[in-house]
Amino acid sequence: MESFSLILAIVVVTALAFDFTNGFHDTANAMATTISTGAMRPKVAVAMSAVLNLVGAFLSVEVANTISKGLVDESGIRPEVIFAALVGAILWNLLTWLVGLPSSSSHALMGGLIGATIASAGFGAVHGDVLVTKVLIPAIAAPLVAGLAAMFASRLTYSLGKKADGKAAEKGYRAGQVASAGLVSLAHGTNDAQKTMGVITLALVAGGTVAPDSDPPTWVILSAGLAIALGTYLGGWRIIRTMGKGLTDLQPQQGFAAQTSAATVILASSHLGFSLSTTHSVSGSVMGAGLGRKGGVVRWSTATRMFVAWGLTLPAAALVGALAEYVTGFGHWGTALVAVFLVASSATIWKLSRREVVDHTNVNDSEEPPGVVTTAVAAVTPPPAGASAESEAEPEPEAESEADELTASIPHQAGEPATSSPATRT
Repeated sequence: MESFSLILAIVVVTALAFDFTNGFHDTANAMATTISTGAMRPKVAVAMSAVLNLVGAFLSVEVANTISKGLVDESGIRPEVIFAALVGAILWNLLTWLVGLPSSSSHALMGGLIGATIASAGFGAVHGDVLVTKVLIPAIAAPLVAGLAAMFASRLTYSLGKKADGKAAEKGYRAGQVASAGLVSLAHGTNDAQKTMGVITLALVAGGTVAPDSDPPTWVILSAGLAIALGTYLGGWRIIRTMGKGLTDLQPQQGFAAQTSAATVILASSHLGFSLSTTHSVSGSVMGAGLGRKGGVVRWSTATRMFVAWGLTLPAAALVGALAEYVTGFGHWGTALVAVFLVASSATIWKLSRREVVDHTNVNDSEEPPGVVTTAVAAVTPPPAGASAESEAEPEPEAESEADELTASIPHQAGEPATSSPATRT
């Protein structure tokens, strides 16, 4: 019984570690556009997001119940299975964070849980109908719905703001971004923090500590909320850079539209109990907002890498979870071996991340080059309103450079003085 209690404690600690990685992995969902447009300073933004994530954790338990009661059969689950699932989820979170790709922490968790459950109890222990209706369909629908909503909202915003004073309107949109970013943070707490609550509750049911079909205990809600809030405060700066600058260049109007659209989709899904990926929703809304401005483009090279990561999340986490479950099946030494592997792998990934440090001081320095499609679209798309006046105001440098080129291309005859370039004439 003592060893069983020990494994249950290990599962709870590992679940909170996953919740911590979920926090800094998904900080970009709430604050990337706010930081990239300058609406808030980076450290202030992540602090506000952390507080609202904690508050959101107490608003609902519907998603937690989907994880603990609906996705897999509770009766066939041992604490070791949940531990193995968390190993797969944590490692995938850290790998995608290292390369700066916004992937779904939710799908990593569910993939790990599915893989470990199949390895332990077979395919019959996974409820396929719940997986399809509450995980896979929302995974596809969420970015599409959020993207279309953000695109139309951006166009409407620019259309309504044509006659507004530029500086005053921009100031208003920045204030709106702060409010909408807070709403996304609150929504993230109601959705993502609950997934860890669900996993811990599932472990408690498997260990016989709480009765089946129970809601998460209060201490579980509080600890999960604090863990995700702490992770959020530390900031996943690599992913914030990709979401804020790598996908597209956003103006305050677009940032406001993107965050409002994403928050609406996330809150609606939390109310319905859908285990939605906030990453998918926010990424879709950012791309939609990027296309909603005349002259705006999406860097499809970055988006393609992100889509590949999305497609790999469930199977990759499931594979690691299944392998970890296989090793834990050898007994206590197998569980200890998996734990050592998790710690060593996490430390290695962190050490690799120190080769190129990304933090609040350089998060807005985008190094993503425009792709072929982006360059082509930008070449044929009219510039946004206001850009034409700026270009007309500076025609002289171009004419001057043409004159320089023409002068340099006509050689002077021997014995004649060289003609001075227009840049040196007085």
